Amino acid sequence: MWSVTESESARTEWPESPPPPWPAEVKATIWWHRARPAGRALLKGRTIPITMVMVIDYLNSPVGPYREVLASPVLQRPGRGMGPMPRISVPFIAVDSETSVHGGRTHWHLPKVLADFGGDVLADASVSGEGASGDGWSVRTKAKGIGPSFPIKGVLGFAQPSDEGSLLATARLTGKARLARVQVDASGPSLGKWITPGTHFGLQIVSGRMATGVSSLLSSGQV
Repeated sequence: MWSVTESESARTEWPESPPPPWPAEVKATIWWHRARPAGRALLKGRTIPITMVMVIDYLNSPVGPYREVLASPVLQRPGRGMGPMPRISVPFIAVDSETSVHGGRTHWHLPKVLADFGGDVLADASVSGEGASGDGWSVRTKAKGIGPSFPIKGVLGFAQPSDEGSLLATARLTGKARLARVQVDASGPSLGKWITPGTHFGLQIVSGRMATGVSSLLSSGQV
């Protein structure tokens, strides 16, 4: 499974999760920045050099409430079977639910691992865990909303690399959002090299309903 050190795991048995779609109520803080060389090196091909990171609070879901952090080092360009919008590719993703780990790895080829979460994803949040090497990692955010909230409706596409091609999935979201400034600090064997510290422009999902659908394989020959 495509991942960085912080998302590698020797554990293979997890509590079983239900199949998609997965509807959920969510809050989230999302930010982005120009990809660093270490991020661009993680995925070759038709990419856009933008790194996107998000911390999410799933207030409810088919596996209960849980929190999540994920990062895409670059975006995959649209077209050639990818659809009309850029897609994220996620080698780092951590949650505080064992059943969610099963769901990510089984249904969407997402290399989920367990982590400890603290704080509020819309304010000050912290996440920490251990990578496969035993080295600790952390992601800390301090977010501040800018201006009033506004309605939002859209989709977030995933494209997870595999030996056979790319596993595609889509999450559809409706809710209310606001612009934000996000102060970020990330550390770890890999994360510290491609998630840029400092203050970044971002977006907060103040309240939303999201549904993540089933995945499908885009084989290498179709791209």
